[in-house]
Amino acid sequence: MAKSILNARKSMGINASSMADIAFLLLIFFLVTATILQDKGILVQLPVWQEDSIIDTGKVKKRNLFIVKLNANDNLMVRGKVTKVEDLKEQAKAFIWNPLQDEALSETPAKAIISLQHDRSTSYEKYIQVYNELKAAYSELWTELSMQLYGIPYDEGMELAMKREIRREIPFIISEAEPTDFEQEKF
Repeated sequence: MAKSILNARKSMGINASSMADIAFLLLIFFLVTATILQDKGILVQLPVWQEDSIIDTGKVKKRNLFIVKLNANDNLMVRGKVTKVEDLKEQAKAFIWNPLQDEALSETPAKAIISLQHDRSTSYEKYIQVYNELKAAYSELWTELSMQLYGIPYDEGMELAMKREIRREIPFIISEAEPTDFEQEKF
């Protein structure tokens, strides 16, 4: 009878010697296969630094410079005039393309420079909103030119050589100045 009790006790236990190994393997599996989400911010690819590509503001004609300012109160001023964000894209497109050859707008799209200046206290949301409008202006111009030249929208099945030709005609030039403290500037 004593042997049967010992046998019963032995058979009632669960062998947990490999549980630590299994838990460790599961932990490694989940660490390796899990994706970690990260905020990416604004994805802007900076051009390669070249000494000869530095823009000399003394050589840039005033008509080729589209100055966009955001103050600490998130007010927007474009070329010295208070503007709504909703109007920014159309103003930028007109400045860059200048179809009527207006003397107050850029000479050519290749010479058009958009200068984005903001205050240190400008809200991130407003800055992104303004930047998106400027980027959308370029995107629409690229699509319009692509439709004229090739009959297909920009970025939809275009060959790299075609994209380069469009970017050569309308280069993406947004100059972002160092943040300043012009919160006192009223506009």
